[in-house]
Amino acid sequence: MGLLDQFTKALGDKVSGGEGQNPLVETIFGMVNNPETGGLTGMVENFKSKGLGGVVASWISTGQNQPISSEQIQRVLGGDRIEWIAEKIGASKEDVAGGLASLLPEIVDKLTPDGKIPEGGLLQQGLSMLRGKSA
Repeated sequence: MGLLDQFTKALGDKVSGGEGQNPLVETIFGMVNNPETGGLTGMVENFKSKGLGGVVASWISTGQNQPISSEQIQRVLGGDRIEWIAEKIGASKEDVAGGLASLLPEIVDKLTPDGKIPEGGLLQQGLSMLRGKSA
């Protein structure tokens, strides 16, 4: 099993508790690829505007990822968005916030292996590759 396979399996197992497609991972992929919100760059700017620029920068850098709490995730994304995600995937708001706090640093880290946000089609290619491996 390759490194990417191990990564996507670990992500799927972490939230869903087993094999298979993970709706929270798919939600994160949607967030970092949504042109209406600026994609990954827009999400990073949102973290910065909420005082968590150093945290999100650590996920992009080649160093160790700083943790984020479920409360911080709720502050950045907003309670309404967390509630919408929870309803969409059939989970509690607490589980969604905790899952995002656990998964988001890892996903952003893997999407930015060179310590910078990929431009244009490179991010889409990386997301497509991760989706294909996580299915």
